[in-house]
Amino acid sequence: QLQLVESGGGVVQPGGSLRLSCAASGFSLDYHAIGWFRQAPGKEREGVSCISSSGAGRNYADPVKGRFTISRDNAKNTVYLQMNSLKPEDTAVYYCAAVGLFQAMCVMETSIGNYWGQGTQVTVSS
Repeated sequence: QLQLVESGGGVVQPGGSLRLSCAASGFSLDYHAIGWFRQAPGKEREGVSCISSSGAGRNYADPVKGRFTISRDNAKNTVYLQMNSLKPEDTAVYYCAAVGLFQAMCVMETSIGNYWGQGTQVTVSS
């Protein structure tokens, strides 16, 4: 089965950090741009960050700029999301998805997402 598997979520205090991982199962990530998305209770799923297949193109949603960093290790078939200075409003289920075969750019659009994982819960609370 072709899918992405997220891990690394948990409960953290405001100001803390977490690193999420997105690992591919059944296929290679080498040619795929990957996006991270999140969905809070009662809200629509929104784009958080994305990275092109080469790693040269990266985008961040305004609320996370300067706090989150996306990276990839194609040798490990994994994309990471380092989240620092976490805030209560970052609480959500985080998902990753393939978002096209783009080498130098990426877009954070849920409508083009593929191979969605099951998500990992991130809770920021004191």
